[in-house]
Amino acid sequence: MSPTLLTVSYLLASVFFILSLGGLSNQETARRGNAYGVVGILVALIATAFSPLVTDFSLLAPAIIVGVIIGAILAARVAMTAMPELVAILHSFVGLAATLVGIVNFMQAPHGGGAAGGHGAMTVIHDVEIFIGVFIGAVTFSGSIIAFGKLRGSISGNPLLIPARHWVNGVMVVASVWLGVLFVQSASTGVDPFMQGVLPGMTPLLLMTFIAGVIGIHMVMAIGGADMPVVVSMLNSYSGWAAAAAGFMLANDLLIVTGALVGSSGAILSYIMCKAMNRGFISVILGGFGTTSAKPAAASGAQAPAGEVISVDAAEVAELLKTSRSVIFVPGYGMAVAQAQHPIREITDILRKSGVNVRFAIHPVAGRLPGHMNVLLAEANVPYDIVLEMDEINEDFSGTDAVVVVGANDVVNPAAQTDESSPIYGMPVLEVWKAKTCVVLKRGMASGYAGVDNPLFYNSNSRMLFGDAKKSIDAVLMALKNAATS
Repeated sequence: MSPTLLTVSYLLASVFFILSLGGLSNQETARRGNAYGVVGILVALIATAFSPLVTDFSLLAPAIIVGVIIGAILAARVAMTAMPELVAILHSFVGLAATLVGIVNFMQAPHGGGAAGGHGAMTVIHDVEIFIGVFIGAVTFSGSIIAFGKLRGSISGNPLLIPARHWVNGVMVVASVWLGVLFVQSASTGVDPFMQGVLPGMTPLLLMTFIAGVIGIHMVMAIGGADMPVVVSMLNSYSGWAAAAAGFMLANDLLIVTGALVGSSGAILSYIMCKAMNRGFISVILGGFGTTSAKPAAASGAQAPAGEVISVDAAEVAELLKTSRSVIFVPGYGMAVAQAQHPIREITDILRKSGVNVRFAIHPVAGRLPGHMNVLLAEANVPYDIVLEMDEINEDFSGTDAVVVVGANDVVNPAAQTDESSPIYGMPVLEVWKAKTCVVLKRGMASGYAGVDNPLFYNSNSRMLFGDAKKSIDAVLMALKNAATS
């Protein structure tokens, strides 16, 4: 393949990636967006495989085949509840790839620095590209590993807040910058600043890689469970910038464009997520929010949760839904864990056939991954047009007969609007308490992922249906079916 045809192929792949992002921005076009992305990847892989740079397929072909097999198995076996940690671990692969590409690219340079073997400005620029690429890659790799552990439950969701943690992070960043200066200088001096007889600059590069890995671990460990959706989108952005940095190191236009697309879209998504939680991006990075043991200190007795918890059974919920004119389901992570989306869709079909206006309200940070609830509902074939975002449906709760909250907690907490002492005060929430009746499905009275008690459970118009969400929804479905046949 000629260099011109390779460039055209990369440009075509870039266009498909842009179309993919456009398609993924809407539920109705998401399948098409995925298809565009697959086509773009195929074009890029085929063009690269037949480019003048590839002369030996003995290593490339097995690597591609093994990767395809592993990816196919993971995609087929992963449960929807495990999708957030799968995304996190995939981000770690991108970070690791960028780190290894940077180190190998440095080792292949004539003197451990410039690609052309000189000591001019281009050499310095290339050295800086390598250093920054390895730094971003190492942070992404280690941070994604910790995020994977937290989302999987292998690591506690509580933030690890060591004394003077901000100073520790600051010292590590300063040390990385200092090592970067030594790394660039070693290219011109031809002498490693730490060890004789090694490739000049290798020691500061490896030391920085280790420090960057520690930064990634410490940064994500300090972030609490309630902020994990933001962490996932943040790491998505990091992985994109790591890919872009690898593109600069390899002078590969496609990697640069693709990495920039992923990095910028991830950054925008992180901003949207932070706005939905009334959190600043910097405050999320600094950590400290989302302890599972945190309890809001009520500013006054009136703000403390008060009232009686009213428990109901499945038959009562079925009767409520059957006699309602409008119903809104609010799914949360509990629905994902219980895999209750399929019986909920059946309930939706029954109610809609009876003339009930049924809709779904989605909070931007519901679940453990951006769009987590939308994917689950799409998997259950819930019509896209009745799945609405918070801003589209929040004003409709006051005119709704029944709201069914399935496994959500923090995103329906009225304390976000009423209790200034609450850690989630100011966070936009779904105003489910304004409905005529609100039914909450939970296993018990435990607080949500943010560790904040929810006064919604004690409201006079709230009803609690305790138990596993799947079993509870199945019982409601059975009651509705029995009522329809009687």
